[in-house]
Amino acid sequence: MAGRGAGPDFVESLARGLDVLQCFDAERSRLSLSEVAAATGLARPTARRLLLTLQELGFVRLCAGQFSLTPRVLSLGMAFVASLGLWEVGRPHLEQLVATTGESSSMSQLDGSDIVYVARVAVPKLITLRVEIGTRFPAAYTSQGKVLLAALDAASLTAVLALPSRSGLPRFLPRDPQAFGRELRTIRARGWAMADEELAPGIRSIAVPVRDGGGIVRAAMNVTVHAAETSMDRLVGDYLPLLLRAAGEVSADWALWQSRPYSEVRHEQPAGSAAADPA
Repeated sequence: MAGRGAGPDFVESLARGLDVLQCFDAERSRLSLSEVAAATGLARPTARRLLLTLQELGFVRLCAGQFSLTPRVLSLGMAFVASLGLWEVGRPHLEQLVATTGESSSMSQLDGSDIVYVARVAVPKLITLRVEIGTRFPAAYTSQGKVLLAALDAASLTAVLALPSRSGLPRFLPRDPQAFGRELRTIRARGWAMADEELAPGIRSIAVPVRDGGGIVRAAMNVTVHAAETSMDRLVGDYLPLLLRAAGEVSADWALWQSRPYSEVRHEQPAGSAAADPA
């Protein structure tokens, strides 16, 4: 894949790094060093240096001997994602949900053992934690994180929970691993999760999955309330049905967006013509 540039200003190492990122796709979301080297045509030492550099920069992560992309790669095309992706699809539904409940709502994705907030519509309320786009928390302490962890297979879950948190908070260590495992199985079966003052005092939330066009859980969506104002019974009885409906609408709209007609027109330079001077 690398080595196709011909211009005098072509940067081979940058091209190789981009080749490494592009060798991951839906069918190859986790690759070993050998598989990356084979997919890119790079020597193993070169592929290793590039992967470790990307890992240090936060664009890939290593788990159980395999590399995978992190949500940080979205920053490379954030303008496109923001205008056409999950945020644009989810925003009207988040806004409608917040208007109906009077409570804040967010969407998050899993990054290692943390959740990362990718969309949020908030109401002005006194709350003990500041949350904004890009904020991360240990997944297992949050309702959104539990939804995302419950979607993992057993091996992936074990590997993810072993990773250190990058949130600045301590890594999650369940007091009773078997009980936590049972909780995740229950969440997977019923389709929603709750967190009652687990992340911080006074914060109570409920979350449900957001799925892509293939039915894969790609994000979680929540409603967050102040524990002193809203009981768990009200959260489950009144807000959960509204949240389930909103997340279902986001999933449906996201599936439609993913299936949109799309083509790319390439403008090839006529043979023998000189490239224009960008200066």
